[in-house]
Amino acid sequence: MEESKNVESADVLFDRDVFMRSLIRNLSGTLTDVVGLEEASGFVSIVGQQMGEEIDSAYRKALGRDTLDASDVANVMVDLKRRIAGDFYIIEQTEDRIVLGNRACPFGDKVVGRPALCMMTSNVFGSIAAANLGYSKVELEETIASGAPGCRIVVHLKPGRAAERSAGREYFKPVESD
Repeated sequence: MEESKNVESADVLFDRDVFMRSLIRNLSGTLTDVVGLEEASGFVSIVGQQMGEEIDSAYRKALGRDTLDASDVANVMVDLKRRIAGDFYIIEQTEDRIVLGNRACPFGDKVVGRPALCMMTSNVFGSIAAANLGYSKVELEETIASGAPGCRIVVHLKPGRAAERSAGREYFKPVESD
């Protein structure tokens, strides 16, 4: 007869991080099933924009700056993802765009098959870039969620031909109210 174990010593692979990632995966999956991928992405986008505003404010406050330049924006994107267990890195940075690669999603394996979750990255990056530089367009060229081994994200920093040809999502500097 097998010895009974107590609950506290049970080999269950759940901690706060796994629980939260599983919760978000299931929420995005249910939302996608109920309203479709485009609408689910829209809902995640709203949350991503709110998160982007909070994150941008936190970095600017910590750095003691009213605005960030393009180099700071790129470094904030990489640092943020590092802090939440992503593995983003800068592939290219010009005055017109930032190209980022990623080897590990902060959502881990929970992102696979959940491309709506990529709107979180798009909106956080887009919001931060637009708030500081006036404009951005984020193109998710490759994503782990869609089955690629890594991500390739292009953040256009200026409107123009390259941004127009991009299949990404545009972001603009919020209008400040008096």
